[in-house]
Amino acid sequence: MSDTNSKPLTKAQAMVLAAGFGKRMRPITDHMPKPLVPVAGKPMLDYVLDKLALAGFDQAVVNSHYLGQMIVDHVATRTMPRVLTSPEEDLLETGGGVKKALPMMDDQAVLVANADVFWTEGAEPLFDRLTEAFDSEHMDALLAIYPVEGAFGYDGVGDFFWQVDGRLKRRGDAPSAPYFFTGVQILSPRLFDNTPDGAFSSNVVYDKALAAGRCFGLVHDGRYFHIGTPGALKDAEPAIADALAEEQIAKSAVLAKAGGV
Repeated sequence: MSDTNSKPLTKAQAMVLAAGFGKRMRPITDHMPKPLVPVAGKPMLDYVLDKLALAGFDQAVVNSHYLGQMIVDHVATRTMPRVLTSPEEDLLETGGGVKKALPMMDDQAVLVANADVFWTEGAEPLFDRLTEAFDSEHMDALLAIYPVEGAFGYDGVGDFFWQVDGRLKRRGDAPSAPYFFTGVQILSPRLFDNTPDGAFSSNVVYDKALAAGRCFGLVHDGRYFHIGTPGALKDAEPAIADALAEEQIAKSAVLAKAGGV
């Protein structure tokens, strides 16, 4: 059958970073990439892709490197979102991975999320909040951030101060900062102009946006779980199960109210 009349596939507007080694999750990750580690019965990568589908993203790029064929095989049959893979022969880090995949995405701002993060939703889904809040006239980066004090399993000292106008400021020499970066963000492709070839950190593009006063933060209002080690995963599982149950109850209540029940 001829496909001459079929519409060309649109480029992706989202990317999921799934190429890392997950060293702190060993021995679990000796034979499995961290994004495929199950949490509450489902791989972490699938939670992120399912949230993209619910937010209306019909296509996403997923990069891969460590045990990359497992990632490629896992996403091969997905249809919502359809997944384009971006294998990396050499690990390109977060910034280099996004830059390599840019030709697969449209020239508008793109949503980028780490594959190994876990959160439950607040009043509105996080992806919806980010896309609604992003203002390309004033922003080159919009990072989802979370209070250090409220995250399950987070033991760091924070990354950012969130200023009155929504702009972010790095912790710098301060002993601590009240918010940390969740691994979920919207970035303008122009941030990657004149960036290094090969591997580089996303901090390169954040620094560009910060210096221009165009890096903003959005505080996630649901729950966030930091899962870095096998012990943290074991500790988090019961709390995650409870959080997912609470999230489902909240969704059901919203649907019932909308239906006039």
